[in-house]
Amino acid sequence: MKALITGASSGIGRDMARILAKKNYDLVLVARDKQKLEELEKELNENKNIKIEIISMDLSKEENCIDLHKSVKDVDILINNAGFGDCGNFTHTDLNKELAMIKTNIIAYHILTKLYLVDMKAKDEGKILNVASIAGFMPGPLMTTYYSTKSYVVRFSESIREELRREKSKVQISILCPGPVSTNFNNVANVKFHMREANSNDVANYAIKQLLRGKFYIIPGLDVKVGIFISHIVPSSLIAKITYMVQKRKISKK
Repeated sequence: MKALITGASSGIGRDMARILAKKNYDLVLVARDKQKLEELEKELNENKNIKIEIISMDLSKEENCIDLHKSVKDVDILINNAGFGDCGNFTHTDLNKELAMIKTNIIAYHILTKLYLVDMKAKDEGKILNVASIAGFMPGPLMTTYYSTKSYVVRFSESIREELRREKSKVQISILCPGPVSTNFNNVANVKFHMREANSNDVANYAIKQLLRGKFYIIPGLDVKVGIFISHIVPSSLIAKITYMVQKRKISKK
């Protein structure tokens, strides 16, 4: 069995790699940071029963996503985890960073899901896990672009799930929707959370367990489940006001 994980050099992606290695999955680990990938490879190579391939690649470039699919075949699990955020008033945030975010958080997921889903449907087996967020279920003022990208991931995955269901396909698609997690995301997004952050390893363990059980919505933590439930019953205008106040408190002071 082989799993391909993007954004595997740190955080949830790295922890999911560790968990799947213990389950004797061969791994293809993709991220931009080659040094961190090499460190993880060295750590995981203690398990002599698996094969590990690392690929240093910027998935914000469409051609890299296509090349990745061409070079890595026979994947049993695809985990689209690469991504980042940013925080600030929409008119003040950096356009180039936002475009790179859209390319990484949306376009890379779109390309890799499509290409590997075609392969999986041909053999009628395989699992895809798209890492979304609680942010995908609500408006996100002061993190406008990030919330919007995660909303795309949620609706994109929900739509594919229904297509697969109607085709009676054995291929599975799932979405991981955590709340704040203690990872390097906060540094890149320029935020500091003023609420409890989940442990990355705990989230990864829960995600893999639920993925292998065939769950679609993978929502770690009762507080996150409650938050998503509330987002469905409270008007979006009110959610936006609450989210704005929460976001304003967590913008890092420069």
